[in-house]
Amino acid sequence: MEISHIIPHVEALIFASDKPLTSAEITELVNNALGFIEDRASQEQIDAAIEGIREKYAAEFYAFELRQSGGGWQFLTKVDYHKTVALLNGDKFIKRLSTAALETLAIIAYKQPITKSEIEAIRGVNCDYAVQKLLEKDLIIISGRNEDAVGKPLIYATSKSFMDYFGINSPDELPKINEVLMEELVKATSVADLTAEAEAHAEPGSNEERKQDDSPEITEWAVESVELSAEQDNEAAPAEA
Repeated sequence: MEISHIIPHVEALIFASDKPLTSAEITELVNNALGFIEDRASQEQIDAAIEGIREKYAAEFYAFELRQSGGGWQFLTKVDYHKTVALLNGDKFIKRLSTAALETLAIIAYKQPITKSEIEAIRGVNCDYAVQKLLEKDLIIISGRNEDAVGKPLIYATSKSFMDYFGINSPDELPKINEVLMEELVKATSVADLTAEAEAHAEPGSNEERKQDDSPEITEWAVESVELSAEQDNEAAPAEA
């Protein structure tokens, strides 16, 4: 079977699907749709078709691309257009999560699989409500039980919906804690540099007053921001094997 004949069907399936499709699922759907018996599309042909579609939409003039996300293939808006699309849809999904739920989700994402008692040990407070909300929103799943712990408590992990929403294909693609901390350091340094540049161009007579009033506040904010980020990252960082 010619790959050129397969590509439009593969593209249509991925475009129309409301969830990520694996290459195995696409292979089965294509063969069922076209009714091939002897000349069936192979997994290798489907993979080649997917790669061809991916390369096609990688061109700059397309606003979306074909990516592996949430355990399968789907069309996603390119990063350059995220803010534009957000104006239409808003960030409704995450805005409905409380701070407690977001903290709990971050802990589960970086420490999974993890029990509720382990989450509470990190946060220092009860997390029953937060865990329940995350389960209801299908951002986390119950992945089993800890057979080695007393009472064999449930263990939690992030779901395919979580990976789909954040545009990753596995938890391994989450940003590393040290990378997140470095971003905070860069942001803090940039704020300090901008403040210094503004002071250098200030009107005569006002520079000293600005140094006394503004600079300490910026410096303290930057240090506190980085320290807080480091503390949170250390709490959420995966334990070493």
